[in-house]
Amino acid sequence: MKKRQNVTIKGTKEGLVLHLDDTCSYEELKRELDQKLSANSRAQDERNLISVKVDVGNRYLSEEQREDLKNLIRQKKNLVVDNIDSNVITKEEAHRKKAENEVMTVSRIIRSGQVLKAPGDILLIGDVNPGGTVIAGGNIFIMGSLKGMAHAGCYGNDDAVIAASSMKPSQLRISDSINRTPDSTISNEKREMECAYIDDDRQMIIDRLQVLIQIRPNLNRLEGGH
Repeated sequence: MKKRQNVTIKGTKEGLVLHLDDTCSYEELKRELDQKLSANSRAQDERNLISVKVDVGNRYLSEEQREDLKNLIRQKKNLVVDNIDSNVITKEEAHRKKAENEVMTVSRIIRSGQVLKAPGDILLIGDVNPGGTVIAGGNIFIMGSLKGMAHAGCYGNDDAVIAASSMKPSQLRISDSINRTPDSTISNEKREMECAYIDDDRQMIIDRLQVLIQIRPNLNRLEGGH
């Protein structure tokens, strides 16, 4: 009987895809992966870096095992690990992902010294007074005046946005980008329904709310109950 292959290597235009069997032992998988990558690397042009995507199917990998596989692959000359995909996550990770995709709705005024924080999106029906702070892992939508500080995408989400009925913040943050609001925004000029986002040049832009339809179409993910 022909021995089952635990590791299948496929070449694509983007690089290599490694399909790893999810029924064999982890140590057995590592041994075969090491052997096949060693044989494959001898046939590759060492001058160019090759992107590697790893698919482990229904196998759960701990962070230690993920780093272990990445290090094994990186040792093979010019291979660079792009990502490792698994169909399996822990209950804790599932709860965290669920929380990150939920919208927390709050009806109150955030006063000086108060902090409102959520792992996902925040919909605040009320004002953020000077000295008040709103922090979200996702987007921030304020149906009222933003006069304090707002930090969206606080866990590193560059696609997060901040929107407010009246945008007069002391400071805006999206991911690791900071915008201390320019004088024109904090003047007496009446500005309604604006948003802030990071553009392709990693600059924070403050614009009218309607632009979100074009630049962040995924904001419609809640439409239809999804």
